[in-house]
Amino acid sequence: MADPRVERNRSHLARLFAGSFPGHAVVMSAESACPPLPGDVTCPDRPVGLWVDRALRQYEAELRVLAELDDDSVPVARITTGTQLFAAAFGCRVHLFVDSPPCALPLVETAHQADALVEPEPDAGPLARVYEAAARLRERLGPDVPIRVPDIQSPFDIAALIWRKESLYTAVVDDPEAVKRLVSKCTRLLRRFLCRFMAEVGECSLAHCPDVWAPPELGCWLSEDEAGAMSPAMFEEFCLPPLIELSEAFGGLFVHCCATADHQYPNFRRIPNLRGLNRVFQAPGPRPAIEAFTPGTVLMVAWTGIEACREMLDMALRETRFLFNMPAEPLGQAKATYERMREWCPRL
Repeated sequence: MADPRVERNRSHLARLFAGSFPGHAVVMSAESACPPLPGDVTCPDRPVGLWVDRALRQYEAELRVLAELDDDSVPVARITTGTQLFAAAFGCRVHLFVDSPPCALPLVETAHQADALVEPEPDAGPLARVYEAAARLRERLGPDVPIRVPDIQSPFDIAALIWRKESLYTAVVDDPEAVKRLVSKCTRLLRRFLCRFMAEVGECSLAHCPDVWAPPELGCWLSEDEAGAMSPAMFEEFCLPPLIELSEAFGGLFVHCCATADHQYPNFRRIPNLRGLNRVFQAPGPRPAIEAFTPGTVLMVAWTGIEACREMLDMALRETRFLFNMPAEPLGQAKATYERMREWCPRL
């Protein structure tokens, strides 16, 4: 039998992101159930089952949070990777750290080398291990538990991992069409991967960052962090077209951006059905985002202290919608945090 709290929360979050809910949501993060390990599920020298077991323990931790706090969460099984995933599918070598996610090492430095890259199939290399992990999770969890996508970078951000950064930005000026050709390859791979993932996984969550759930039919999620290094005109030329394409293909878009990118808000607003935006606010604070994205987009505030959340609620306009994804705390502390947040963000 389905947990009625999960069904309630699915409905609540669906309405919030679709724009038909006037209030806010409070999702409490579960503490990590596993110590960090070098690498991730895509590392060929580590068994996929190791990462499946870790995902199951983290899912159980999310279930405990919902059971104890009755927040707005929908527990999911996470396939966690670093940002290197799609760059590695193109052939980038991967560097492993001891206690943080892996990263891709640049593969090309020139337009000629970028043009020579063969567009990967959606099951190339590390992507095949993602499907394998998803299949094993589905065997263990049954058909109804959402399985979450791995890290999803935007097409331009993937290209910026493949093409050595300083050479890429020189090419933006000297050979812009070559940059666009690589971004197009990244866009096609991302589209094909997401379609394959949804077809193979069934009940899934396309939410990549922050730690929340949304109906997959409302759109895909990605990180757009090169935006801070670009002028609005450059972003409009190189980044905006694939974002619009992805939003139109998947019924909407959710964007994480931790760059110094307030100057891109007018461009972000041009993305059709921008359902949610997660920002790491820069010096002006959250007010520019509140003013720019009310009422159309949910501001997803992640891992921010309770007093800062209170300040944002005080700044909110009449139709501003927040989703607060609170920092992980021991359950006793989390209960007190949640009770205060629920006072300020009552269920309607």
